[in-house]
Amino acid sequence: MTEDVQKHSVHTLVFRSLKRTHDMFVADHAKQIALDDKSHKMKLAAKMRTEYGPVLHMPVLKEGRDKGPLHASDPYGQPEYPLSDATPDYLVTGTHPYPSAPGVTLTADTQMQKMPSEAGVHSMALALPPSQARLDAGRTAASVADIHRHAGGAERSRPPQHALSLVEGGTKTSALVPRRAPTMPKPQWHPPWKLYRVISGHLGWVRSIAVEPGNQWFVTGSADRTIKIWDLASGKLKLSLTGHISTVRGVAVSTRSPYLFSCGEDKQVKCWDLEYNKVIRHYHGHLSAVYDLDLHPTIDVLVTCSRDATARVWDIRTKANVHTLTGHTNTVATVKCQSAEPQVITGSHDTTIRLWDLIAGKTRATLTNHKKSVRALVLHPRQYTFASGSPDNIKQWKFPDGNFIQNLSGHNAIINTLAVNSDGVLVSGADNGTIHMWDWRTGYNFQRIHAAVQPGSLDSESGIFACVFDQSESRLITAEADKTIKVYKEDDTATEESHPVNWKPEILKRKRF
Repeated sequence: MTEDVQKHSVHTLVFRSLKRTHDMFVADHAKQIALDDKSHKMKLAAKMRTEYGPVLHMPVLKEGRDKGPLHASDPYGQPEYPLSDATPDYLVTGTHPYPSAPGVTLTADTQMQKMPSEAGVHSMALALPPSQARLDAGRTAASVADIHRHAGGAERSRPPQHALSLVEGGTKTSALVPRRAPTMPKPQWHPPWKLYRVISGHLGWVRSIAVEPGNQWFVTGSADRTIKIWDLASGKLKLSLTGHISTVRGVAVSTRSPYLFSCGEDKQVKCWDLEYNKVIRHYHGHLSAVYDLDLHPTIDVLVTCSRDATARVWDIRTKANVHTLTGHTNTVATVKCQSAEPQVITGSHDTTIRLWDLIAGKTRATLTNHKKSVRALVLHPRQYTFASGSPDNIKQWKFPDGNFIQNLSGHNAIINTLAVNSDGVLVSGADNGTIHMWDWRTGYNFQRIHAAVQPGSLDSESGIFACVFDQSESRLITAEADKTIKVYKEDDTATEESHPVNWKPEILKRKRF
């Protein structure tokens, strides 16, 4: 009897335990169904808000294309963009949670996916930089306002044929949007230039040239070791200055004082007083031939560059060597100054261009795109841009950081000199005696000139060492290897009908180098 009672008690306990387990299982199952249903509804609401909410309330931003997912932190190395400080409107915990990055442990915190608010989406989209497609398509010289507004892109850009479209809600789609290939815009028409005067007088190569601010006369420096001053209107010789003991490689006329500056292969830099036609200052310091010089437009500073791989900054009045700009590894062939930053720009036979901080005396940027010696630089008189000349290409750049604009290809020679006027006519002069005329904005080569050498000279003496526009920009003066100075002017009889622009909207060839 006692054994039966014990067996009954055990059966009762087992039954009650099984019933309790069954009831708990039923309750948990009902709760899971309710949670799944709630989670499903939240996912649908989040999906609708994500895919349609931002699109309905914000414009489509072209800058958003070609970018990665718009998460605040991308574990795959994409750049981070600032999100709004506003807290998200809701949280989504999916039925299949996943960690926020590879190698992150799956926990209650890491599986939670935060969705950005509309304010966050707006600020994120506006923070995105311009797409490479937009930069490639607009790869021509721009106005000063455009240059300040857009940072510009690197020269070497991959040319994808399709852009990956982006849903601004923070998810990337796989839709491919075809992109139009960039085409050269129609160039501005420029009248052709013609030779109208040849000036003889030097007994050696004419290496340098400068026009005085009043546009009454111009000065040339030559391998015959003399500096000559010529009347601009008549082309007659006014004065010869002697003092250098080797080739005069650079001349400059001050706009702030009646001074003429010259430099040469004798390592000398001289300051001439044009009221007395005498040398009044010497600037000693260069260890080898001085190839070029330029005057700062707003302060009494002279910058020279030399075969000793340096550029030197001089105080004109005290003759003090304010800075020695070191960094180039070969001859510094050309130097330019401007009042805006960077105030000094140099080009070198080491194939680089350096932009200098004049106050600190240090490099602020080095441009390494050229593959051969850079012998010529020119600053645009109106735009915040400049060009550099090398046997591989003529390249245009934006200040202040030296962002690449475009290549001007076709002048396949050693380019010794560049000049540009306010109408956007860029002139390149080469060692083989050829002159190419370009439209600055589009890079269109609208004229090529190869003037004959003066009688008695060899054809091999056809070379352009320097060129400059006069102050009116109506005349172009060139210094040449046949010992002459040639003056060109625009052809007044030319029209767009007689000399049409030979242009077709061809697809631009992308230059990677």
